[in-house]
Amino acid sequence: MAATAERRNEKVAMTLAGIVLGMTGLAFASVPLYQLFCQVTGYGGTTQVATDAPKGVIDRQMTVRFDSNIDSALAWQVTPARPVSGQVGALETVTYRATNTTDKPLTGMAVFNVVPEKAGYYFNKMECFCFTEQTLAPGETVDMPIVFFVDPEIDQNHDLDTVREITLSYTFYASNTEGS
Repeated sequence: MAATAERRNEKVAMTLAGIVLGMTGLAFASVPLYQLFCQVTGYGGTTQVATDAPKGVIDRQMTVRFDSNIDSALAWQVTPARPVSGQVGALETVTYRATNTTDKPLTGMAVFNVVPEKAGYYFNKMECFCFTEQTLAPGETVDMPIVFFVDPEIDQNHDLDTVREITLSYTFYASNTEGS
């Protein structure tokens, strides 16, 4: 009888250990899986990364507005690009300008989102400063380009028929690596 109870206890202990290991694995995998989900679906205003130019333009007009926010831990001044209006599918290049307002090198990075969120799936960036950390020397000013297009397939999504404006917003924050 004691051996049977001992076997049951071992079985329960092994099951619980498996559950703990499984939950720990899921916790570590959740961030990359969520990022993959957002990239595939455009959920949360996540944009797409394009390697090829759009396959043509359509008559539909779209205005893209730009916004910037700066975390208080990063002493940069950032001027967003001016809005652009044009045909959906046209390749556009705009520039953000950032200045380090301190007397020491500062490294920052930007995260982005698109509003309306559903439009993120159709917003394609070919080049963007948000892909890498930026280190600015004291007082340095840099122009940071974004090359993008709105995919003409947005016209096939009837939930977005009334969308004529998209806002691309960047939040700049201090990176853990200060300076070069």
